[in-house]
Amino acid sequence: MSVRGAVLREMGLPAPYASSRPLVIEDVELAAPGPGELLIGVRAAGLCHSDLSVVNGSRPRVMPMVLGHEAAGEVLAVGPGVTEFVAGDHVVLAFVPGCGECGPCLGGRPALCEPGAAANAVGTLLGGERRWTLEGEEVVHHHLGVSAFAEQIVVSERSAVRVDPSLPFELAALFGCAVLTGVGAALNAVSIEPGDSVAVFGLGGVGLSAVLGALYAGGEVVAIDRVPDKLALAVELGAATVVADEGTVDAVRSLTDGGALHVIETVGSAFVLGQAYAATRRGGTTVTVGLPDPSQQLSIPAVSLVAEERMLKGSYLGSSIPSRDIPRYIELYQQGLLPVDRLLTHRLTLDQLNEGFDRLESGDCIRQVVIP
Repeated sequence: MSVRGAVLREMGLPAPYASSRPLVIEDVELAAPGPGELLIGVRAAGLCHSDLSVVNGSRPRVMPMVLGHEAAGEVLAVGPGVTEFVAGDHVVLAFVPGCGECGPCLGGRPALCEPGAAANAVGTLLGGERRWTLEGEEVVHHHLGVSAFAEQIVVSERSAVRVDPSLPFELAALFGCAVLTGVGAALNAVSIEPGDSVAVFGLGGVGLSAVLGALYAGGEVVAIDRVPDKLALAVELGAATVVADEGTVDAVRSLTDGGALHVIETVGSAFVLGQAYAATRRGGTTVTVGLPDPSQQLSIPAVSLVAEERMLKGSYLGSSIPSRDIPRYIELYQQGLLPVDRLLTHRLTLDQLNEGFDRLESGDCIRQVVIP
């Protein structure tokens, strides 16, 4: 079948993207789902910095590619051997398909699935197949097993999590990346106890999700960003704020009696991660979920890890088990404990994607959702 999708052929075109148009909406041929795969009608897809980092070339991927990885949709058809899903199911898609059989999966860490990571690196689905072509000949790659910026997509069943059909798709999509990563970092990567000091560096969709998770856990949250509107929203949600500028580390230390016990960095910058580490107190933990350019290097006082019993750790996909955590976080939202709806700031069409990435790069949004 032929569907409309956002194809990226060349990374690194200059901003503004509204002028350079790196994403072209084309009619792409989509093959039927194979064994263990699902045909999904995409109903909503979020714009994330992980997508922007492919557009700007800081996270190189194989080209051409249908971009997008944060999405919710409806199962339209299932491939051979699929027994866990039926047509009509509402699903959220996770951007690491957990095979369920490798060491990390068996150890309860599907975010580190080895076959899933290998498939994502070469632009295939988990089974090694590509279901996109242009004009019946040119192979088009999948983005993180999802390729959400399209009307319909084929994914591995291991990428999908069935969710409550009463949840609006435009909110459900956010649980596939922003909420899963940010809330997961606060609830899975660290152990926040009521009254613990928590600092969150960066208040995009992931960062504000981390704020929500930390507040839910009972943390006393300091939120850091350069954008006044994001700081204002963090205050409305229950956090104190610090403007990210010279003196940020001292300001965080002042607000947290010498440094926060838990610090979460979401920006994807080695410089900001260094600030986050410096704002962490003795005996504390610094967690990073941001993805900096691979060329960036981090320098910290090595002795502090031992002499101050500090911990520096990464968290991918919120250190989550998607099949467990996505429904759990949705339930918390429905109970009014995770106001995820406050993160949604813009609704776009496929044709407005390039303008949406300009908005994302400037920081003039929190989470934008495409309705294909």
